[in-house]
Amino acid sequence: MDIFSLFTLLGGLAFFLYGMHVLSAGLEKMVGGRLESVLRSITSNRFKGLALGAVITIAIQSSSAMTVMLVGLVNSGIMELSQTVGVIMGSNIGTTLTAWILSAAGIQSDSFWLRMLKPESFSPLLALAGILLIMMGKEGRRKDAGHVLIGFSILMTGMSFMSQSVSPLADMPVFQDILVMFQNPIAGILLGAVVTGVIQSSAASVGILQSLSMTGSITFGMAIPIIMGQNIGTCVTSLLSSIGTNKNAKRVTAVHIYFNVLGTVICLLGFYALNAAFRFAFVDTPINALGIAMVHSLFNLFTTVILLPFSKLLEKLAKVTIRDKNNQVALLDERLMLSPGFAIAECRALAVKMARTARDSMLGAIRITREYDPKLAAEITAQEEEIDLYEDTLGTFLVKLSSKDLSHADSNEAAELLHAIGDFERIGDHAVNILRVAQEIHEKQLRFSEKAQTELRVITQAIVDILNLTVEAFETENSALAERVEPLEQVVDSLKTELKSRHIRRLQEGRCTIELGFVLTDLLTNYERVSDHCSNVAVTVIQIKDSALEAHGYLNQVKSEGGGTYTQAYNEYMSQYQLPQSGAAPG
Repeated sequence: MDIFSLFTLLGGLAFFLYGMHVLSAGLEKMVGGRLESVLRSITSNRFKGLALGAVITIAIQSSSAMTVMLVGLVNSGIMELSQTVGVIMGSNIGTTLTAWILSAAGIQSDSFWLRMLKPESFSPLLALAGILLIMMGKEGRRKDAGHVLIGFSILMTGMSFMSQSVSPLADMPVFQDILVMFQNPIAGILLGAVVTGVIQSSAASVGILQSLSMTGSITFGMAIPIIMGQNIGTCVTSLLSSIGTNKNAKRVTAVHIYFNVLGTVICLLGFYALNAAFRFAFVDTPINALGIAMVHSLFNLFTTVILLPFSKLLEKLAKVTIRDKNNQVALLDERLMLSPGFAIAECRALAVKMARTARDSMLGAIRITREYDPKLAAEITAQEEEIDLYEDTLGTFLVKLSSKDLSHADSNEAAELLHAIGDFERIGDHAVNILRVAQEIHEKQLRFSEKAQTELRVITQAIVDILNLTVEAFETENSALAERVEPLEQVVDSLKTELKSRHIRRLQEGRCTIELGFVLTDLLTNYERVSDHCSNVAVTVIQIKDSALEAHGYLNQVKSEGGGTYTQAYNEYMSQYQLPQSGAAPG
């Protein structure tokens, strides 16, 4: 083996790691957001967590990324520590798929169909299909699928380069002498852990071992400790990601480390105890790529079967190791950006919380205009501060996230969420404005006439309904509900115009005080602004479903052309929110 073989080895490793990165990123774009909604719904059922951890890791092809996301989700308070234990175990099982795919490279046969099963045979075709999808695909999902195919092809090219570069090692005495060192299981564990920790990818380190196995110099006895060490080495990524997190998030990393270390100790002691008793013949025989994939899978499955019943003890061990009194939770953890699809879904979940808070704040402000309550006033003020925090956090996070390599759908949703949170923040501001109106009414002991109160109840009910309709449409991403917001907003505008006209007539006739007139004007102005922001949010919901839609164009078209659905909804609302007949009543 000369210097050029070393260059080929390093180049092959670079291709392998880059291919894994491209493959993982493409898969995550395609499925990340949908899998996130499933992950967030995990209960304390450890078997469900185990299955989901395996499925998600297979989908995104990275157990390290899975664990880092769990650290971020726990740090954000989205998941509990107990929910992550099963997921961590499942991710260790899911990551074994890569080794099985790579083991197909060792297939030897003259049969056309068997030769086509070799990745080096079909990966060029996948690369061709991938580049065609990228160049010709108009939709984001097709381009993402193209990147998945390209990533897999690059990965397999790197695997091929590594295999070719190490083949001369079989005839080198120096290499044989080095291998003797790793017949010691402790040395093998350390080698596997260090290599995996440095390149931060257990799949890549397993791939390197599979390449070396093609020299015929690696035995089962050497490979087994190295594979176990690789599982310990993969904890380095989650360990680094936990820096700066709260105590609960650090415990996720502790669970990951304890699971892999205890699994290694148990399996290693059990294997060598049985080998001492029965003298397994296969220990000194050469292992191939398929054998490595098999050992890798059996080790992770066996470890999971042994430790899954003790998941609560792992959790307690992590809590004993990492103690805390104050455990501050971040609203959104930047580690979630490792998986943009997950991050976008978490931004939406937080935006939904913001929407509910803004609605509750406005409904509280409406209630306090009827009967002043200092406790409710303090609650509205606190909610406004909470809404501002949501906007600052989401706005900063979404801007940073927008610079990442997002899918077309995720990029579109990030832009629309940025618009929506601004409208929710303004609704919170208007709730505080209405609170000030309520305080003025309370302090000056002002009172509207029964007729004026009846009129106000009509527009107030319309505001309550448009708020509930908007938040429900936003939360469920229901464009059909969102389309009913604009006609109701037009009805609110009509009600405000009519109520202002009646107020002016009462002023001219001397049947209303100027003081009550100011209060009424402030109230109606805030009501109208709230309905305007609801309209903006509804258009955002519709835009997420139809990225080609332009907000102002849509509103202008709806208002000018109407349409059957819009006109029908508008007429229904006009009939539902009818003002009483105008009469001679004071303001």
